Amino acid sequence: MKHFEEVKSLLDEKYDLYNRPDFIADDPVSIPHLFTKKQDIEISAFFASILAWGQRKTIINKCKELMAMMGNSPHEFILNHSENDLKDLMRFKHRTFNDIDTLYFINFFNEFYQKHDSLEEAFLLGKSSDSEFMKQSLIAFHHFFFASELAPQRTRKHIATPERKSACKRINMFLRWMVRQDDRGVDFGIWHNIKPADLICPCDLHVDRVARKLGLIQRKQTDWQTAEELTQALRKMDANDPVKYDFALFGLGIMEGYGR
Repeated sequence: MKHFEEVKSLLDEKYDLYNRPDFIADDPVSIPHLFTKKQDIEISAFFASILAWGQRKTIINKCKELMAMMGNSPHEFILNHSENDLKDLMRFKHRTFNDIDTLYFINFFNEFYQKHDSLEEAFLLGKSSDSEFMKQSLIAFHHFFFASELAPQRTRKHIATPERKSACKRINMFLRWMVRQDDRGVDFGIWHNIKPADLICPCDLHVDRVARKLGLIQRKQTDWQTAEELTQALRKMDANDPVKYDFALFGLGIMEGYGR
C-alpha cells in the first residue's frame, strides 16, 4: 500500500467532495430521493440498485419509468394492485431484466409487506455477532427472496449472493443507502439494526481499479473476498464507517478517471 496517511488523506478529501447533495441528481440514488415514505424509499431503492448497470442516465430514466408504472407510489401499488394493473408492467425491460423478473419482484414485495413493516427485517435473517455477518445476511436474504415455488430460475441472476462468490456490488450499494447515517443528505440511514461498521464496500470495475492503484487490494479477481479485503483496508481508516470511502473511490474512478 502507498503510505497509509497519504492514501487516507486523499480518500478523506474525495469523500468530502463527493458525499454532498449535488451528487444525487446524476446517480441512481436519486430514485429513492423522489419519496419520503419509508417503504417507498426501500422499494424504489431496491429496484434502482438492482437495475444499476449500464449508463447512469439510462438507469435513472428506466427506474423513473418503472416508478411511473406503479403510480409513483410503489408501496401502495405493491399491496393493492389488481391483475389488470400488472399489464402495464409487462412492458418494462432494462437490459436482461424483463417482465418475468419484474412480476416476481412485485410478488415477493406483496407477500413481504403484508407481514412486515420494513425490508430491513429480510436482511436480519442471517444476523450474528461475528465478522461474517454481512456475508451470512446476504446469503440468507437470497434464499429468502427465492423461497417461493413460483421463483423463476432466470430471475436468480439479478440478486447476487456470496454463495456464488459474487462481489454483490449492487446489493451492497443498496445497503449503504439504507444504513449509512450522516448529515450529508445522500444516504438515508433509515435502518438501525444493521450498523455502518457492518457494511461491505460496493466493489465494481471502477472502484476495483482505483483501489488497486492505491494498494488497498491485492487479490487478482473481483469477487466477494475482494470486497471483504477492500473493506478491511477501509476499516483501518474508519472502523465505524468504512464504506463512506465508496464515495471517494467511485468519484476518483468515474469522475476523475483515476487509475485508467
